[in-house]
Amino acid sequence: MKLTSADFIQALRKIADRIEQEKDYLSELDRAVGDGDHGVTMSIGWQAVKAKLEEFDGNSTCGEICKAVGMTFLNAVGSSVGPLYATAFIRGSAVLQGKTELNEDDIVQFWIAAVNGILERGKAQPGEKTMVDAWHPAMAALKASREAGKDLAASLEDAVKAAEQGMKSTAEMLSQKGRSSRLGERSLGHQDPGATSAYMILDSFTHTIKSLQSLAS
Repeated sequence: MKLTSADFIQALRKIADRIEQEKDYLSELDRAVGDGDHGVTMSIGWQAVKAKLEEFDGNSTCGEICKAVGMTFLNAVGSSVGPLYATAFIRGSAVLQGKTELNEDDIVQFWIAAVNGILERGKAQPGEKTMVDAWHPAMAALKASREAGKDLAASLEDAVKAAEQGMKSTAEMLSQKGRSSRLGERSLGHQDPGATSAYMILDSFTHTIKSLQSLAS
């Protein structure tokens, strides 16, 4: 399948809407292990992105859209998650540079570049109770599914399942990064809010891809 600039904008808007719907839940998760503001922070960032997307249309390249998303998120969000997602989208923009239409491999490579940006910027490893525990297995699943010959929608579905499993596994992990690391064993039994919002982002994007695929078939 092909994804136009307009489709890409639609997918990003859907992510913003999903985060807005779930912001209270995300903050509730964060109250157990952190400042309790993760949902609000993500909402601020994604609502700023949604407003910025009004400046673009189907003639815009996906690369310039993506770079603007990264810078907008960074300017809107001052907490640690700001630079992480800014880096993700700016890295992803390099893959999409000059393109107003994306093929399936473009989209896969966008996600891989974006998550590599998060890994390099955040320095977190799987098992440390962070968003990486969702993103890392998701990308491993995405790569494996594509190598097995699955189409984009099926590969993203596998990535979402892996992200969900990774997200849920954080409840049994000790926090080792950020403010929640001070809790020690008290962080056990609580799902990581960053891993949860990461799952939501990928799940929302995947829903858009599946909807577009259904319309095209």
